[in-house]
Amino acid sequence: MRLGFDLDGTVADLQSALALEARRLFPEIDPAALPSSAAPAPTPADGAGATDETSQYPAEEQQLSFGSLSARQQREIWNAVCQRENFWETLDEIEPGALARLYQLVQDHRWELIFLTGRPETRGDIAQAQSHRWLASKGFLQPSIFVVHGSRGKIAPSLALDVIVDDRPENCLDVAVDSSARAILVWRADAGNVPGSARQLGIGSVGSMRECLDILETLDRPDTSQGGMVERLKRLLGLKPQAARLNQSGRAAVPPAPATRSAG
Repeated sequence: MRLGFDLDGTVADLQSALALEARRLFPEIDPAALPSSAAPAPTPADGAGATDETSQYPAEEQQLSFGSLSARQQREIWNAVCQRENFWETLDEIEPGALARLYQLVQDHRWELIFLTGRPETRGDIAQAQSHRWLASKGFLQPSIFVVHGSRGKIAPSLALDVIVDDRPENCLDVAVDSSARAILVWRADAGNVPGSARQLGIGSVGSMRECLDILETLDRPDTSQGGMVERLKRLLGLKPQAARLNQSGRAAVPPAPATRSAG
């Protein structure tokens, strides 16, 4: 399999780092107003125009909602973040151990995997180099990283990806509309709030990286009786309820691994 994995909000805890910065700058704000995904672009607002300093942010991130934060506050938070030396190396892993497990699966199953991110540049090394070191420090050795500022749906066919894993519904929708790759939405909020358009376009959701990796590992087991990879992935994600067992939360339940016979 050829896989594409998002970073921020999927494996890297950007939200906590932004919350710390926001509380420092604006002690009165609600940390829940901060996004968990990639960096939004500061846009002209409150009478202020865009500057060369802020124009580095990826254009597709401009539509992210910040809840109660004003555009000026958004710009101040991101300007402060981008002044930090090697900021992207300071993030925590959302689910400790997930990246080390993903690396082991890649080795065991001979998957090809590339990390996709729209991270803006900060002081210090370029975002790609920071991301490379961060992933290696969390157990994913020698990662491949592509810093992109365009549609994931257009990137998927150019890289011949089979599956893209992302925490943002709009990125998954791009994949579903503009490519033949399958998207898996990592949705850690209430499963009942997954956008209806996602399921209509064949996008299944998981509540954690652990669930996602369970599904990918199951998907890679030979099982010709269950059809091709696309059909099996749909079943594992609960997109065909008659063929998939769902747990109480409504998420896909991963079937147990088949028993193995001891050698000899």
